[in-house]
Amino acid sequence: MRFVTVRDHDRSVVAILGGGTVRRIEGVATLIEYLRLTPAERAQLVIADPQTLDGVTFDAPVRPHKNIFCVGRNYADHAAEVARAHQRSAPLPAVPTFFTKAPTAIAAPDEVLQLSARVSQEYDWEAELGVVIGRRCRDLSEAEALSAVFGYTCVNDVTARNLQREHGQWFKGKSLDHTCPLGPSIVTADELRDGGGLDIALRVNGVTKQRSNTSKMIFGVAALLSSLSRGLTLEPGDVIATGTPKGVGFARTPPEFLRSGDVMEVEIGGIGVLRNPVRIA
Repeated sequence: MRFVTVRDHDRSVVAILGGGTVRRIEGVATLIEYLRLTPAERAQLVIADPQTLDGVTFDAPVRPHKNIFCVGRNYADHAAEVARAHQRSAPLPAVPTFFTKAPTAIAAPDEVLQLSARVSQEYDWEAELGVVIGRRCRDLSEAEALSAVFGYTCVNDVTARNLQREHGQWFKGKSLDHTCPLGPSIVTADELRDGGGLDIALRVNGVTKQRSNTSKMIFGVAALLSSLSRGLTLEPGDVIATGTPKGVGFARTPPEFLRSGDVMEVEIGGIGVLRNPVRIA
């Protein structure tokens, strides 16, 4: 099943996507409200008649109330390209490297990413599989971790590389407004299981920059959730971006960065395409 959030005038509405239509879920304003309901309460919700996609505008399918959790260096080939770019060795991490992006960074599918030229001239792309948490949980074992997953979505971890260098950490350069587009839908975990074996790619103006498969993650979804939840409560609607494969712009020779007018597309098998034009001014 595919869950989306659609815009209805000045508000957003949760809906189910399928067969070229959306069916709005009446009685809940956000996906987080839906996730907090019991199965019995969900069964009482009214699902509206199908509506064609003509004129439908999609919002980000979920907007968590706290920071988006992110994972650095979770593909060996990306860790290697970063090490080469910085002229250093690249030992693989023994445990996941976590950081966060501010929730104000979230952008909708097809939304123009309004980025500041004054802040950065080095905006970069990072295609990632996003995990959406479905229930409140803590101290998950790897064996039970997947039971906490509601579904999966596409994430683009847009990054201002100059700010990463200047600040010596990742939060600032990855938390600017409009640097976390996600969507277009959330595909429930019963369809994609552990999130492994999915082709993942990123294109800029139709040219493929990243191409890999989520089976190449160093830490799979279960391992990530088990590590992250140790002593840390995860809540319905929390999003975890699981890391990016090789092909980012700053590690290329010569380096490549986004230009105003570029169009990025993140594509993940079984989920779809997250498309966003870029305006840098």
